[in-house]
Amino acid sequence: MVAKLRRGAEGLRWTAPASWHITLQFLGNSEREQYERLLARLGEVRSPPVPVRLTGLETFDRAGIVYVGVEVAPELAELQRRVTEVTARCGFVPEERAFHPHITLARSKGHGRGARTPLPWLRKEGSPAFTLFTARDFVLFESFLERDGARYEVRGRFALGS
Repeated sequence: MVAKLRRGAEGLRWTAPASWHITLQFLGNSEREQYERLLARLGEVRSPPVPVRLTGLETFDRAGIVYVGVEVAPELAELQRRVTEVTARCGFVPEERAFHPHITLARSKGHGRGARTPLPWLRKEGSPAFTLFTARDFVLFESFLERDGARYEVRGRFALGS
């Protein structure tokens, strides 16, 4: 899918498929003690596996981002609520904006906020068809900002289900 999208999409920096994720709660920096408490509390989160339905290609034009939208299934909304509740008890500030799950595919190169995403080709091509899949775990990532974009390392993996 990404190879097809890249044709005719100059001016975008594509994210690595290994970094694709749905953010349930952005945490920011943490102290060692807070991080250890967070790992323990996230391990206590109980949730059934989450059906994930990708809805189509979209853009945050003002931010210069191309993303795949994610349907807010009841299971996903409940998992996000539980994770936010746990992280708040660990001292992290919950996001004030409404939950808008998505997977970032590309960002405008070097233009920062306010850049217009070069997407006429996207509107011509239309969105590809996506397959429903089931998330059987959720992950705590640590992100590192680098010259070519963010790099993510897994710090914890938490099973969904029984």
